[in-house]
Amino acid sequence: MTAAATPAASPATTGEQPGVRLARSRRNAELSLLLLAMVLVAAYGATVEANMLDTVTPDFWVPAAALGAVFLGLHLVIRFLAPFADPALLPAVALLNGLGVGFLRRIDLGEALPPERETLAVFAGQGGRQLAWTLVSVILAAALLVIMRDHRSVSRYAYTLGLAGIVLVMIPAVLPGRFSEINGAKLWIKFGESFSIQPGEFAKLALLVFFAYYLVRKREVLSLASRRFLGIDFPRGRDLGPVVVVWLISLLVLIFEKDLGTSLLYFGMFVVTLYIATERVSWLLIGLVLFFGGAYLAYFLGSTVGGPFANFYLRAEIWLDPFADPHDKGYQLVQGLLALGTGGLFGAGPGGGQPGLLPEVRNDFIFAGIGEEIGLFGLSALLVVYLLIVERGLRAALAVRDSFGKLLAGGLAFTLGLQVFVIVGGISKLIPLTGQTTPFLSAGGSSLMANWLLIAVLLRVSDGARRPVTAGGGKAARPSAGPPEQLHGAPTEVIRP
Repeated sequence: MTAAATPAASPATTGEQPGVRLARSRRNAELSLLLLAMVLVAAYGATVEANMLDTVTPDFWVPAAALGAVFLGLHLVIRFLAPFADPALLPAVALLNGLGVGFLRRIDLGEALPPERETLAVFAGQGGRQLAWTLVSVILAAALLVIMRDHRSVSRYAYTLGLAGIVLVMIPAVLPGRFSEINGAKLWIKFGESFSIQPGEFAKLALLVFFAYYLVRKREVLSLASRRFLGIDFPRGRDLGPVVVVWLISLLVLIFEKDLGTSLLYFGMFVVTLYIATERVSWLLIGLVLFFGGAYLAYFLGSTVGGPFANFYLRAEIWLDPFADPHDKGYQLVQGLLALGTGGLFGAGPGGGQPGLLPEVRNDFIFAGIGEEIGLFGLSALLVVYLLIVERGLRAALAVRDSFGKLLAGGLAFTLGLQVFVIVGGISKLIPLTGQTTPFLSAGGSSLMANWLLIAVLLRVSDGARRPVTAGGGKAARPSAGPPEQLHGAPTEVIRP
């Protein structure tokens, strides 16, 4: 006797929509990856102390526990307030941040006299300060997730943030050098000898919000083409105004703040966001022509006129041939290249290098200092982690349904990737050296806070992108006010990768 077949459950009985794949929270996966990241950070720190002190001191466990506690706290905030956020972002960033704190503490141990090494206080030295800044930065990221329940709500303040971003960019340029200049670049606001902030790190977030909002409103006009050349549609001349204005601002940054990296970062993030909005390759070509044309003009004027262009000319000359003056002007770059070469494939091991020979090893050249100890394979792994963060940001941009979120997430991911390219390209002699910091690794509270806020925004956008669809076809409800009116009806589009 044959048993009757059990009818399959229909979408109507399960509450699922045909063709709709319900997203999973993946918070347990995030927790597992986060614990793995913390194990790797602790193993690195313990190996450093074992190699340098022949023992693992009790003080080692205090910063390790503090980092683990604050990262787990952020995980809990994400679990309850952004349950569908990308599960790989927090572990990847925690790994980089933890390794940065560990390497800075390793430098402090190397500079301390032998009797003092075993008793180095937890919050002493640059490593201790970076640990404190990490605690503050992660708490700020958690606070942003609590306050910003919907990424579209920040667009209400787009013009205010845009104005604030421009002001933050220009403040160091107008201040006297003694209040803003460090190592030839005017990027800081100094309060005495021991404390300074880098306002440009926060300006990039404010400007990206403004760029995304502006391009959502103007993308149809900027997408219009006037003529076709070599198979590429070029925009109308009257529509070049925004990109020319941003180009002029970036050129002023290059001249008066004496930094190629910051100039490239601001101009690049606008042009790429413009490309994402319009999907026109012509904007990328125009941006490349304007930027390299401006850089060549600054180089030419630096070689003939000098003045505010002299610093850029000097950096370009060092980049072209650092070994022409390896003991003075080219000393930094030469030492960085030697450190990378000394590391070889596998490195000298944690605590086995000589970072004290590298100028600015806590800031510009931290990647070279780490490379000496973990080698090419280790540096490649770090670059893969950065690439993973950028890829996850771009994935959120592709998946989120509103135009503002697409541009915001895409711009944030590209900005982080460009910043890594600028600093790694500088120490490897691919491009001229800049004053940029390596995200999450270099010492500095401003950079760390700004980049953690950037990650918080990406977490919020990815939460909106992966949130399951309700029976009515919309996103599941979230505890926040409705989105701004002008973006609520934004069409759903797919941005081609």
